[in-house]
Parts: sequence; C-alpha cells; structure tokens
Amino acid sequence: MGGLFLFSEIYVRKDVVLDMDAKIQEYYSSQEEVVTEGKTNTQVDEIKNLRLNQLVNFKDHPFKVETNTELFELMQSIEKDGVLVPLLARPNPNGEGYELISGHRRKAACEWAGVTEVPVIIRDLDNCQAVIAMVDSNLQRENIKPSEKAFAYRMKLEAMKQQGKRNDLTFRQVGEKLANGLDTISNQHDMSLDFKNPTLETSKIEPFTNENGEWGMQNIIRPERINSNKELAIQLGESQKQVERYIRLTYLIPKILDMVDEGKIAFTIAVELSFLKEEEQYELHAVMDLEQCTPSLSQANRLKRMSQKGELDMDEMYNILGEEKPNQREQIKIQSEKLNKYFPADFTEHQKVELIEKLVKDWHTAQSLKKGSR
Repeated sequence: MGGLFLFSEIYVRKDVVLDMDAKIQEYYSSQEEVVTEGKTNTQVDEIKNLRLNQLVNFKDHPFKVETNTELFELMQSIEKDGVLVPLLARPNPNGEGYELISGHRRKAACEWAGVTEVPVIIRDLDNCQAVIAMVDSNLQRENIKPSEKAFAYRMKLEAMKQQGKRNDLTFRQVGEKLANGLDTISNQHDMSLDFKNPTLETSKIEPFTNENGEWGMQNIIRPERINSNKELAIQLGESQKQVERYIRLTYLIPKILDMVDEGKIAFTIAVELSFLKEEEQYELHAVMDLEQCTPSLSQANRLKRMSQKGELDMDEMYNILGEEKPNQREQIKIQSEKLNKYFPADFTEHQKVELIEKLVKDWHTAQSLKKGSR
C-alpha cells in the first residue's frame, strides 16, 4: 500500500500529491533557473574584452582597495603577463556599462599599470545572486579587515534571507517562493502543505506494524530546517555566534570601526561598544581621544549596561575610562632562579612571597628609624 496523507480527516492518494509536486516544480523551473554560486545550471558564461571605463564598482562594496605593496606587486605582474584571471561582472542594473562583482583590485592595478582593456566574464545575475558572488569571491583573500568581514557577512545574510536560502531548487524552497495560493510547501521529505486556511493541519504518514503484528499509521518526523543564520555560519566555517559578533560591528560609527581595523580596540571589546547609541559612540570616541586610552572588556561591558539603562553620559565615560586597569599597574618581576637558593626546599610560592614582603617591610622600618635618629 502506498503512503497516504491525512488532510483534516480526508485521505488523499500519494500519487496525487506527487503529481502536484511535479507540476509545481515545472512551474517554478519556468520562472527561474537553478542557481549555484551565482551561476545558473543552463547559463553559458560570456567573456568580453571591456574598457575599464565601462566597469562600475559594485554598490556598497565592503572590501577596500588599498594602494599598498600587494597592489604594487599585482600591478607589476599585470605589466609583465597581463590579466591572467578574467574579472566578473553583470549588466549594470542602474545604467550603462557593467557592474563589477569580482576583480576590484585587478581593476585598480590595471589603472595603475596604464592598462585600458581587460577580459571580463559577463554573467546575468539578480541583486541577491550578485551580492553572494561578490562576497564569496572576496572572502578568499588572505588579509581581510574586521570591518570588511562584518559588512560582507551582513550583506550575504540579507541576500540569503531575501532569496529564501535558495542555493538549489528544492520543493521546500519552491513553497517559500510561490505566492499563488500555496503559502508553504515543504521538500519531498517534509511534504506538509499549508493553504491559506489557518485551521488546516497536514502531516505525512506511513503504515507500520508493531511487535504483535498489528497494523497502524504513524506521522513521519519532520527534519530540522536550517535557517539563513545557521546556513551562513556553515558556509563560512564560523560558529553562528561568531558571525553574529562580526555583524554587530556594522553598528559601530566609522571612527571606532577604524580603530578596530587598526588593532587599537580588540574585537570582543568592539562588539560590546556596538550596543551603544550612535550619539554615545561619538562621545566615547571624543573621550578616548582626549584621554588617549581605550576601554577594557569589563569597562566596555559596563558602558553597554549603563547605556541600556539610560544612565550613560560623558561624565560617566570619563570616570570609567579614568580607572586604572590591571594591565596598567606597575609590576616588578623577579626570576625565581635568582632567589630559590635562599629558600628552604619545601617552601611554597605563597611562603616565598610572604617572606619577601616581610623582609622588605622590616627594611623599610629600619630605614625610617635611621632617618628619625638623625
């Protein structure tokens, strides 16, 4: 007997539902092609030689192109051998020419070298596909700043949410995209249908027999669905929490974010400061600049909590940053090898410290007495 589906006590043959599955997939396939890393499964790439002035930089491109040693070496390589790897672009959705997706550093190196024409792969991508392709290609670079990662992760996450996590064509994703009467249709392993009737509940069921040979029906347990946040973390090879921390950096004002990129503020401290209101961040930057110091992790956490309570102002910032940090206290270090020969063999570290403290105290008392007798 084939599997049955129970729809509010109405039994529907499995082959009817599977036929519905086939029709919906056929419909959806006619609307969009299957996309994998920005390329459709039927799409043929076109390579053109384009002038540099035909290429428009990607809108809100999060990766900075800096004139440094690496770019200079790339420029020398292009002068010698030309552009070995074609750039990637799409037809400019906002006007003439092409929008550059991958190859901003190669373009800058070509401009530096005086090269006016470059090979470019032209690929027809929508906005979400373009963002994902841009981020994925640039995350392969060796040196990426925290701010670049932060905005790249955020842009890709928003694109994935907009396209319904559509990395390939699955029945569940068909349901997420369609809006023609079927609100949600799960994949073939989780084929629950959710029509616009909110009282309708559906489950996939299958026959079974127990140990006594009695026949019955049971629901098939639905597999866990992966949301966009978790899927992004898996793709990046980062924990979901770490991805969330990076995205928090996008809420920092540019001046503080620059300090993170320069290594003046640690990553975990920056995450705490990202919870401050924009106005508070500008005030904090002014205080840090005047006092020539940055908050510790515990101080940043206190600033965040005071901000959340509405108790943070510049006076409190001065008070908190003016506190002496443990790593700012002067310390005297003595190598244990220099003193061990003077202690009994069974002395613990604590006993050694106590004895040194007592001897220094006795010496100080003796010095005070000498001064008093003069």
